[in-house]
Amino acid sequence: MGKEVVKVDHVGMKFNLSQEKIDSIKEYFIKFVKREIKYDEFWALKDINFTLNKGERLGILGLNGAGKSTLLKVIAGVFKPTEGKVTRRGVLAPMLELGAGFDMQYTGAENIYLYGSVLGYSKEFIDERYQEIVDFSELKKFIDVPLKNYSSGMRARLGFSIATVVEPDILILDEVLSVGDAKFRKKSEKKVMDMFDKGVTVLFVSHSLEQVERLCNKAMILEHGRMLEYGEIEKVAEAYRKIID
Repeated sequence: MGKEVVKVDHVGMKFNLSQEKIDSIKEYFIKFVKREIKYDEFWALKDINFTLNKGERLGILGLNGAGKSTLLKVIAGVFKPTEGKVTRRGVLAPMLELGAGFDMQYTGAENIYLYGSVLGYSKEFIDERYQEIVDFSELKKFIDVPLKNYSSGMRARLGFSIATVVEPDILILDEVLSVGDAKFRKKSEKKVMDMFDKGVTVLFVSHSLEQVERLCNKAMILEHGRMLEYGEIEKVAEAYRKIID
């Protein structure tokens, strides 16, 4: 077997959804003393186990609220799991909310440096790759315009271009191949395919089963935070079709 790159070991993620809205600290203490505060505990993920080797590409399938994005955030290190642990090896490029580190007041050019530093790039690295980012994003004449004047598609294109300029070992994609127009989608999918050729390990959430079948060799079905199926893409895709039909 290849080299193990991601290991998810009995991972659980619990959120507290407080049932009551408490408006003041005084009210909180009164309720606390009277034991009126109830917390709704909600397990977004429960007992998730799997291992990915170098170059494997995992598609994560499931209906809304299944826990797909939560799982990606736990693997990316955005959330610390309530139970279990995640082991990762190598450089990780998380493309979760594209451009979540953007500042709307700054220009596209300034945001390349800002978002790049959020992703851990050095200024020298961005200087070197700046032109490549701008060219790929197709935002040449807008690059000195503040982001608040960009459409959401333009912001996503810029985010995608910055995030994919590195050569990561692990790539995490959350619905990002559905950004921009058809031409840009094709181009961004090709860019991701080129990364695949370099042996990157991928975790991919998409609503499109057809896209997962095209891009992935492994798949998982999540339902209400639990793993229903895991294995080779053909077998899991067949099981998923039965769920959605």
